Amino acid sequence: ILLNKPAGYVSTRSDPQRRRTVIDLLVGVREYVYPVGRLDYDTVGLLLLTNDGDLAARLTHPRHGVERSYEARVAGMPDGDALRQLREGIPLDGRRTLPAEATLLNDRRGQREGVLQITIREGRNRQVRRMLEAVGHPVRELARTRIGPLTDRRLKVGTWRVLPGDGGRMLQARVNP
Repeated sequence: ILLNKPAGYVSTRSDPQRRRTVIDLLVGVREYVYPVGRLDYDTVGLLLLTNDGDLAARLTHPRHGVERSYEARVAGMPDGDALRQLREGIPLDGRRTLPAEATLLNDRRGQREGVLQITIREGRNRQVRRMLEAVGHPVRELARTRIGPLTDRRLKVGTWRVLPGDGGRMLQARVNP
């Protein structure tokens, strides 16, 4: 299942704090599925849910380097130096992140907030937010737009769809070279 997670939901099956979970959005789904990876409470965007534990483990393990792309609206307008730092990797928790792909999507003069597309290949806790904070551009809004080969710009926030058989095969091929 590919879900476009809204803000205000947690990416787990259940929550001890009794917040809404992404499972609450899956009206009509009878099969036991669980989220692959996480999205922050305030982050919107694509989240994969599956009943295949082996696939979930492979998709989230850093060794496989499954790409995840985000659009981030940030405070201020990142310059070439900030983009270079993101592309080289940022020290977080005593270890440098893997290099990210980072592109400024809006660079018109006079705009106060930048919009970046950033692609990472590992999934540290709040990684994109922390990387952008480290280069002086805190995130105002963050949305995941792609997981590996999967994207769906038409999927409305709060809705989901079952992946066709080829979607699952694409993911399997991505983590089983």
